[in-house]
Amino acid sequence: MMGNGKLINRKKLSLAKALRLDHIPPPRVAFVGAGGKTTALFQLARDLSPCIVTTTTHLGAWQAKEADQHIIIHKSEDVNQLEEIAFSGIILVTGEEKGERLPSPPDESLKWLEQFSSYHSLPLLIEADGARQKALKAPKEDEPVIPDFIKTVITVAGLSGIEKSLNEENVYNAEDFAKLGNIKEGEIITAENLSNVLLHENGGLKKIPKNARRIALLTQADTPELEAKSGKIAKKLLSKFDSSITTNLLTFNIQTFEAASAIILAAGSSSRFGQAKQLLDYHGKPFICAIAEKALQAELSPIIVVTGAEDDEIRNALKDLPIEIAHNPNWKEGQSSSIQAGIKSLPTKTGSAIFLLADQPQVTSTVLRALVEEHQRTLKPVIAPMVEDRRANPVLFDRATFPALLELQGDIGGRGIFSKFSPSYILWLDSSLLLDVDTNREYQNLLKG
Repeated sequence: MMGNGKLINRKKLSLAKALRLDHIPPPRVAFVGAGGKTTALFQLARDLSPCIVTTTTHLGAWQAKEADQHIIIHKSEDVNQLEEIAFSGIILVTGEEKGERLPSPPDESLKWLEQFSSYHSLPLLIEADGARQKALKAPKEDEPVIPDFIKTVITVAGLSGIEKSLNEENVYNAEDFAKLGNIKEGEIITAENLSNVLLHENGGLKKIPKNARRIALLTQADTPELEAKSGKIAKKLLSKFDSSITTNLLTFNIQTFEAASAIILAAGSSSRFGQAKQLLDYHGKPFICAIAEKALQAELSPIIVVTGAEDDEIRNALKDLPIEIAHNPNWKEGQSSSIQAGIKSLPTKTGSAIFLLADQPQVTSTVLRALVEEHQRTLKPVIAPMVEDRRANPVLFDRATFPALLELQGDIGGRGIFSKFSPSYILWLDSSLLLDVDTNREYQNLLKG
């Protein structure tokens, strides 16, 4: 039986969870871009409330209704009003209204707000540029205005601007959008043009503090066609962003695209089997090559193979594949040491890792992609296939589990953290995922299958 765990609950992700801002110290976030930026800012503020919201440029006066409290700062001393209010809901802090606009509070107030919010453990969200309610934009020369204390920058783009003509009616600062996007004014904007702008150092990445997290938020994916394009754009943006989020306001569907890696555990000596299982033939290829190729087909990256007893032989078998080797000199201490070697080899912005076993070459790229897609929709900490009411391999682990995996000891696998992170399951009909190879008979059965 599958034991503790549950089938995937398709409860929609909150924006805070999708952005991974729900379980960290009170975030310091700047929003830039266009296409529902202010709406997203207030949605996140509601998720994180109580929360302070302000701007380094201006907000529309009508947008103050989204807040529960509005503190107007005329001069720096006015920030002391915050000491006298209840910390509840969304607390909007701006300058005095001018011509239906709410400007930024005085410059010296921003640093005070950061210190105040930090002292009281309150999130601080800042709108850092304008877009005049357009779906797309390119930053103007003096934009964006991002304080140096910001830890996360969210670059917003509205996909409803795709397939429209590039002009000032559809795009804020169309002239610079054309330069950055490799497009001429008057031409139809493509997904590639938008990607070019978002990935440009003077576009979506402009003035982001060096150590800040970079997140792309693709809004308005409100048709099947735009939703499909949003996924392709989101994956492309991962070359320079830590994560990409797509939203569909009609279905309230939010997906988080992050780097998903594969860790292939291949350090054992196969003592029970009598020879290196990692190098057994599987339809003309060594087990380890067949598994690595499936991970490549599923577009997992990086693919890390943890070696131990058969290090030289496995390296030689994999020499023509674009994978990474993590040698575990402590492989005799048990599987936990190999798990840790794999985790320690991951890039810092990895969102999840799928662990694969070296004696299961029958794994398919289809199940690997299914695990990643479920994780994009749910960010569940542990996701596995369930076959015939049994948990099968491979298993996906969210980055939130990595610290716990690094604490494992002895010959225990990822199940050692299931008491802390309850697994979720996707139903799967391929019973071959239940097979592994510990005897020659099992090997022969695998080949026949």
